[in-house]
Amino acid sequence: MFRTRLQQALAILAVASLLQGALGLWALDVASDKVIRGRVASDIHNAFINLAADKQRLRAWLSRSLLLDVQADGVERARLVNAMKANLQRVARLSVETQIMDGSDSLALREHQLREEAVTLLTRSIDELSQRLDALPASGARPDPARLLMDLDAVFDRLDGRDLRSLLAAVISREETALARQREQADASLRTVRNLVVGATLTLSGLAFALALHFSRALRRPLEALITGADALKQGELSHRIPDDRNDEFGQFARRVNAMAAELQQRRQDERDARRQLEELVQGRTAELQQALAALQQIDARRRQLFADISHELRTPTTAIRGEAEITLRGRDKQVDEYKTSLRNIADSARQLGVVIDDLLILARTDVENLALARTPIDAQDVLREALNEAQTLGQERGIHWALEVTSEPLPMLADSRRLRQLLMLILDNAVRYSRDQQTVRVLVRRQPEGGDNPTWLFEVRDQGIGIAPEDVPLVFQRNFRGAHARAHQAQGNGLGLPLADVLCRAHGGKIVLQSELGRGTVVSVTLPLHALEDATPALPNYS
Repeated sequence: MFRTRLQQALAILAVASLLQGALGLWALDVASDKVIRGRVASDIHNAFINLAADKQRLRAWLSRSLLLDVQADGVERARLVNAMKANLQRVARLSVETQIMDGSDSLALREHQLREEAVTLLTRSIDELSQRLDALPASGARPDPARLLMDLDAVFDRLDGRDLRSLLAAVISREETALARQREQADASLRTVRNLVVGATLTLSGLAFALALHFSRALRRPLEALITGADALKQGELSHRIPDDRNDEFGQFARRVNAMAAELQQRRQDERDARRQLEELVQGRTAELQQALAALQQIDARRRQLFADISHELRTPTTAIRGEAEITLRGRDKQVDEYKTSLRNIADSARQLGVVIDDLLILARTDVENLALARTPIDAQDVLREALNEAQTLGQERGIHWALEVTSEPLPMLADSRRLRQLLMLILDNAVRYSRDQQTVRVLVRRQPEGGDNPTWLFEVRDQGIGIAPEDVPLVFQRNFRGAHARAHQAQGNGLGLPLADVLCRAHGGKIVLQSELGRGTVVSVTLPLHALEDATPALPNYS
């Protein structure tokens, strides 16, 4: 099967990638060991050079002190002696490390033995030299400074009959040779790493290219056959058949398309037969059609009358409510009973208007994408409080701060509380999702306007997140759309949040507006209508 071959090819690429990574890690590990070994060899070489330099400085200091017969600087002498001892101790410690890293290499073992012998001999020499320097007479009490200097020179240069100067020079030369060898090995390891990486990359690229070429050739013929068949069906050639001799997914698809074409061809023949029968019955049905036309004209007349009645019924209670309110507010202040009477009249008119609206909603069940709402009188403050609590919980994990400017007034409205909460959570969740850590999300809730016949309340969410590119702003309410910046910031998502929020907002009679600036944040404003709870009549589930 073609799917099996594709899975096998992908598995081969995955295994090749893993092998390339493992080979690269191994080569880097080997090269790293060589570089570290070269660094240790350099440290040993530098330690011997520093030892020779400090020894030469100590000799110069001693010559100046004895020949000029001045009081010796004990601090300088102690510093130089301690420096030489420290260099020897460092060589001893590094020598142990090299022995561990070199393992059983014969040349390295020989160098290690010679190095240990040199360190032991030089340590004894420095100890003996330190004792002789401690025993020097004070200035003015030195019988023959020149003779004393010659004796001390013998301590500087010889020990147990061995020439320390030649020994130190030989050690430095040997360490230089070892350092050069280690550097060459490190360079060789790095070259090997480079060659391995380049070779593995070229091999993997060649393998991917070969697989791509293979599948492109394997796909060309079946795809051409399918395209040819689809074009033939598009042009109405139902007798055309796609070659279906393959035993893979393309063959299965071709057989299904051929079966569909045969079925369509049979249906077309049946349609021709039915058309002939229909033509035979046309004359006999003419009278029936005329009767049906008359019935449709009557239905259309009733529909026009129905809309006229609805318009009148809507206008009547609305005019009554407005007139009652204007009469009540006009002129001098009235008694409480008069106000109550006016409010009762307004309530009756409002209930009548609610009944008419319910009838109208039942007639318009297909509006707003068939979304069913169970509207009941609610205080939106309760739904808002639940949504804010849940949003604050969502933002805690990323340290999102909330700045709330929420009115304490009731927000009565006729709405589906579950759908309204879903609308608010979609907007708050977007603000949290596309904000950076530790940023602030501002939420504003207020009534607007203060007066008027159509009060609304504003729900505004302002974040400081990644923002939206100007060319993407007009597209955010399209289903499944996500901009490049949104996908880079948050891999997960299907682009349905804002479109669904738009549908829910329009279903509640509101309006949603989005403004954004790339890199600086987004402002989403939702305006929803308010209704007096005491006057609101629960509505049937509808699709408005």
